[in-house]
Amino acid sequence: MMITEQDLTSLATFLLLPSSVCKIDGDKNYMIAKLFDNEHEYYSSGDLIIGGVFSHIIYIFEQDDFKQSPKPNYKHLMSFMRKNYQHDLALLFAVKEINENSELLPNITLGFHIMENYFNTKITYLNVMNLLSTQHARIPNYKCGRQDHLLAVIGGLSSATSSAMATVLGLYKIPQISHGSLARELSDKVQYPIFYRMIPNQDLQLSGIVQLLLHFQWTWIGLIVFDDRNGDTFLQTITPVFTRNVICTAFTLRIPYMKFGSHDNGLKETIDSLTQGIVNVILIYGDSQSSLYIPSIPSGKIWISTAQWDFTAEYVSDKFHGALSFTIHSKKLPKFQEFLQNLQLHERDSVIQRLWELIFRCWKTVYSKTHQMIGSSKCTGLESLEELPGNVFELEISFYSYTVYNAVYAVAHVLHAMYSSSSGHKAVQNGSRLSAWNIQPWELHPYLKNVRFNNNAGQEVFFNENGDLEASFDIINWVMLRNSTFEKVKVGKMDPEAPSGQEFSINETVIQWPKRFNQTIPHSTCTENCYPGYNKIIEEGDAICCYSCSQCPEGAVANKPDSKACNQCPDDQYPNKQRDDCIPKIITFLSYTDPLGRVLATFAILFFCSTLWVLGVFTKHRQTPIVKANNKGLTYMLLISLLLCFLCSLLFIGWPGKVICLLQQIAFGIVFAVAGSCVLAKTITVVLAFMARKPNSKMKGWLGKRLSCVIVLSCSLVQVGISGVWLGTSPPFPELDMHSQPGQIVVQCNEGSVTMFYAVLVYMGLLSLASFVVAFLARKLPDTFNEAKFITFSMMVFCSVWVSFVPTYLCTKGKYMVAVEIFSILVSSGSLLGFIFLPKCYIIVLRPDLNSKKQFIRKGMYRK
Repeated sequence: MMITEQDLTSLATFLLLPSSVCKIDGDKNYMIAKLFDNEHEYYSSGDLIIGGVFSHIIYIFEQDDFKQSPKPNYKHLMSFMRKNYQHDLALLFAVKEINENSELLPNITLGFHIMENYFNTKITYLNVMNLLSTQHARIPNYKCGRQDHLLAVIGGLSSATSSAMATVLGLYKIPQISHGSLARELSDKVQYPIFYRMIPNQDLQLSGIVQLLLHFQWTWIGLIVFDDRNGDTFLQTITPVFTRNVICTAFTLRIPYMKFGSHDNGLKETIDSLTQGIVNVILIYGDSQSSLYIPSIPSGKIWISTAQWDFTAEYVSDKFHGALSFTIHSKKLPKFQEFLQNLQLHERDSVIQRLWELIFRCWKTVYSKTHQMIGSSKCTGLESLEELPGNVFELEISFYSYTVYNAVYAVAHVLHAMYSSSSGHKAVQNGSRLSAWNIQPWELHPYLKNVRFNNNAGQEVFFNENGDLEASFDIINWVMLRNSTFEKVKVGKMDPEAPSGQEFSINETVIQWPKRFNQTIPHSTCTENCYPGYNKIIEEGDAICCYSCSQCPEGAVANKPDSKACNQCPDDQYPNKQRDDCIPKIITFLSYTDPLGRVLATFAILFFCSTLWVLGVFTKHRQTPIVKANNKGLTYMLLISLLLCFLCSLLFIGWPGKVICLLQQIAFGIVFAVAGSCVLAKTITVVLAFMARKPNSKMKGWLGKRLSCVIVLSCSLVQVGISGVWLGTSPPFPELDMHSQPGQIVVQCNEGSVTMFYAVLVYMGLLSLASFVVAFLARKLPDTFNEAKFITFSMMVFCSVWVSFVPTYLCTKGKYMVAVEIFSILVSSGSLLGFIFLPKCYIIVLRPDLNSKKQFIRKGMYRK
């Protein structure tokens, strides 16, 4: 409802003029002060007075620019807020109930004095002074005519007006009970010792907002605040909270109040442009009057409003279908709706008269012409609030009205406690009723701090140590119906008294989302969520909510979406293919049940049996020339060492225990050293034998078993010495290799000292190389005595195997490393067996005719 500037100018000039006359209507119960702004000031007499500073009307005031004298008038009237008149009716209803209750305050009547502050701090200061003065004389402590006994003041819909009231009332120690400000700084009892409020501070609400956003994973949101002190405080408070919880704001729009209601197209275009794209959730913060700007917002978004905004049906449109709003928990008051339905217009009730004038757009003859601009017809008195739709006036009590109701009852219960005390009873006995209540406002504070009562709705009301109400927040879902009506559905709660971790609760199945989302939970993120198995990578300079996804590295998993980092699996587990979970590793080793182990074991046994057969053949034909010609003792020793070599390979198959690990490399090194020594001794014997054939050769003394034994024993003892040092310093031991094979725990033998391991291999290589060189030089000696060419081929294969063994061994892991070593043992040992003994076995078994002394002599002569 708009008032013309001309009418407002005349009214404002009257409002700003102080009065020095006390003019009062004589009625006892309802005396309407017809001074200052009599259409926005409401008074009801009583023994004790409760003051009220409420906000119903928004004015835009002329701004001073310091270039000309200030003007004593207003620019224009913005709007009436019909919903806020319910605050007055709640106070009226509470006072009516208390006065009719003979048990709560017997023989005492409460009255009220309500002032309008126009949402303006300066006028708040002015009207608080009016409450403390007589008939707006604005002279503190001066009383003329009516002697009001003001005990407490209810009011402060915003933080600014609450602070302004507390500044003045604090000088007189008059209790102030706010019904609308959630600002945190007002909980400071040092700065605001007389301040109480029937709502909690906003810490609980901020926690609820964050948990709501995190519950639906809305991490990329828009933020709209209003460009005032409250908006600054809210931003300073919510920004670090968002940062800690990885919630980012795609934009922050600060709207000046000067543009409210002006339908600024530029501002609307700004909002439209900012809310495009993937930002589906917008948090809007403002005071009660902020809802006047609702028609300018875009549709199709999830709007989240704070309790300060007082989101009511008066300003609801289809654009807010699916919106979520925080409200202070309240219960339905019995008889309040009935009280509103039965309200009738009375000339003496200034509150109802003004409400009637605004809602039904009519006027009463008792008012001046200033009121006639609101409506063109006269009020009949038959109008009823029950007939009005909900978007014009709600009959259901709002949470701000609920807090006003509780504030009045808090004062009444404090007075009852004082009356019930011994001093109160004594005073009643010694004097009249009024003199008994000749108390000072500051005396209420000890009782207010400890007041605790159940209101008529059954809710317990009490203040905490900071003077804040201990209450919870409800989360309301606004549902617009087809017939342009609405429904408020409670979908969640933020309860500070719930067990730790369960303060926030929400039932998402009953939430109605905006139509474009087709009842699927909307997404509002800067980027798509990272799937399990991926972690977030934030580029330098980007917002923390804008990131790319990178698959977890080897050995790490991320089992939750949007993981900040991948977690390493325990040593006994490894990631699955998706890298979103750790699964137990398989214990593996080269066993006899393994196909590879079974094949290698089979070949080892076959070679062992073949060696046994060769040994048997040589033993059976030990008197034949071919056996005698090649040093029978060394032959037997070499065959026995080859038997042990093949058996040694079986030590590498099966579970590697402590004893097995000690025997594996040590037995392998010593047995092969013996075999290599025998081959070297056989080669040297062949060379010496030919050198001894020359006449008068001194080499004849070197021939015989003694030389062979010395060579074999000395060369073997060197390897034994190396092995002894190995065992004494850092012996092999069993270990679990967790990392070499993905998904496997390899049970293997650790060499202990890698240096000693390679020392064994090097020494074995030196013996082999020496045997190869000597055999190669002696390969052309006559066949009668010569097996050097067979040794040459065998040692060539032997050396090739072990030279290739080293890089192959280093490149393999787990059981395949063991298989490489077994293969090298079998091939190198098999080469000695095959190249040295199979040709002889061929002659012994298949060509016995060649195994004669005559044949050997003939071949020797032919060679000559």
